[in-house]
Amino acid sequence: MTLVTTTVLATVNAPYGTSLSAEQLASKIVDPGSADHYDASAFAFFSEVSESLQHSFLDEMHVNLTDASVVAKRFSDMAGYELPLARAA
Repeated sequence: MTLVTTTVLATVNAPYGTSLSAEQLASKIVDPGSADHYDASAFAFFSEVSESLQHSFLDEMHVNLTDASVVAKRFSDMAGYELPLARAA
C-alpha cells in the first residue's frame, strides 16, 4: 500500500472505527448513493482529506475525477459549504 493510500484510509477509517479498503472507498466516492445515504466515510474523504491527496488517491485508484466531483457536489450541497472536489463538477 502506498503512502497516499495509507494516509487517506487512516483519515477516513480512524474517526469512525471502520476498516474500508482502498477499493471500497474508491467505489463509495463515485457512487451518488453515498450522498443519499449520508455515508460518513465518503464525506470524510471529501471534507477531511486535503485536495492534493484526494487527487493523488483518485489517480492511484484510477477513479474518474468527474464522477467523484458529482458526488462531492452532492455532499457539498448538503453540508452547506463548498468541498474542494465539488468545484470540478
